[in-house]
Amino acid sequence: MSSGPTDQAEIRSGRYQVLTLICVSAAIAYIQRAALSVPAAEIARDLRFDDLARDMGWIQSAWYFSYAMMQIPGGWFADRVGSRRSLMIFCIAWSVATFLSAFASGFYSLLWMWSLMGAAQAGAFPSAAKALGRIFPETERARATGLLAAGMTIGGALAPILAGLILEALSPWAIAIGVDRWRILLASYSLPGIAWTIFFLAVVSARKLPDTDSHSAPRAPIQWSRMFRSMPMILLCSQQFFRAAGMVFFMTWFPTFLQKTRDVSLLGSGVLTTVAGVGGVIGSLTGGFFSDWLLKKTGRPRLSRQGIAVFGMGACSLLIILSFFAQSVHQSVALISLGAFCATFGGVSGYTVAISFGGRHVATVFSTMNMFGNIGAALFPITAGWLVARTNNWNLILFLFAGVMAIDAVCWALMNPKGPLFGDENEGS
Repeated sequence: MSSGPTDQAEIRSGRYQVLTLICVSAAIAYIQRAALSVPAAEIARDLRFDDLARDMGWIQSAWYFSYAMMQIPGGWFADRVGSRRSLMIFCIAWSVATFLSAFASGFYSLLWMWSLMGAAQAGAFPSAAKALGRIFPETERARATGLLAAGMTIGGALAPILAGLILEALSPWAIAIGVDRWRILLASYSLPGIAWTIFFLAVVSARKLPDTDSHSAPRAPIQWSRMFRSMPMILLCSQQFFRAAGMVFFMTWFPTFLQKTRDVSLLGSGVLTTVAGVGGVIGSLTGGFFSDWLLKKTGRPRLSRQGIAVFGMGACSLLIILSFFAQSVHQSVALISLGAFCATFGGVSGYTVAISFGGRHVATVFSTMNMFGNIGAALFPITAGWLVARTNNWNLILFLFAGVMAIDAVCWALMNPKGPLFGDENEGS
């Protein structure tokens, strides 16, 4: 029996309530993963590290390594137990790992606890993608994934400012009770994830929604050989590899690039990096809505998904090259910020296509794609650093970024999946 208008309105309202909560969880996850960046020097001093850059570098890299390696197991787990359960389990797990990190006694204990936090977060976004694919129709998925991407970007932008403010506020308390303030910071960072889990369970249980954890259809085993022989799957992973490699430029070398090439101050480079980040947030939001609008207008999924990705990555590459020729730093950053906007405007298609292409195994397909993205993100800073060390030319990073985004546009132009990877479009997602 079909549901009435009241039920349909409640379902739609419930969808966006769940989406809001998933976006909040993304922001929480990105804030927590950056928790060590601001107090890094204090942590190294209090735990008596031999070398700040080397030891903290290993700990930060260990997070990304465990995050990348646990993508596929995390996605497989989400496909097995359902998105609702997996989201809550992963959120509790990474919150507990963050809490335990506050009790680190040395390099190795912090390394293992922080790696555990990365491993727990690995399954969160495949679970989120599976949930969005289940509760949102095809014509609304791009805006949903765009909002999710915006939540990530906002969390990343807030992380350093929030950590700095909290650490300053904690100073008198830490002195009074004789506890390192970074330990209190990590312990307090575990609370939002636990509170989110409780609230998420209450909201999802109370709303009328499509069953995000439906088990009515039998689960067929994943055909791994088919997945890795699929050209659309190869291209989907490739675009994520190159796009993530390019976009990590803003979180790694961009402030230093501005300091070295445009003689910008330390504070100024931070402010201008935030400006570029704002461009990325706006691109994520508008790209998702535009993609869904174009799909409704034309009825052509390839144009509305792959088409805007080709435009976004290609335009980003061109704008980045043009920024090299800009006369002033503000003109240069304006062009780069517009490039970031274009990249995220088209970048929402990665999540949207992965959801449709994944079918019933969307979390596994999404996590595989995301694993390659994180490998690309890990390799770009190393490659860029090596390039500068060999040539002593910081501008080459800009051209490396532009080249990576141009290759990404080619991947999108070649991609044309004809349906779900495992042919299960009628089995739900």
